[in-house]
Amino acid sequence: MTVGVALVVFRLHDIYSLKDKRRIVKSLVEKSRNRFNVSVAEVSDQDVYQQASIGIAVIGNDGRVLNSLLDRIIDFMDSLGLAEMTSREMELINI
Repeated sequence: MTVGVALVVFRLHDIYSLKDKRRIVKSLVEKSRNRFNVSVAEVSDQDVYQQASIGIAVIGNDGRVLNSLLDRIIDFMDSLGLAEMTSREMELINI
């Protein structure tokens, strides 16, 4: 069994309230969940207006497939154009 996790950090421009931030983060999370059927959540920086850290988790048998899936999810989030991606980290854990 392999678990794939990713952390994607976005910079949110022209955001001056947590309400505006939540709207963008909710859109990123929900669209990714609906399209790929994976676990996605904001995992830190909840009180920082102009930054969002989003975690993604997937599980399966083949690490190559999971790596490809995580790449596609991250590319999808970036292609939405809602925020500027500043960093991305991925890790595959074999259990």
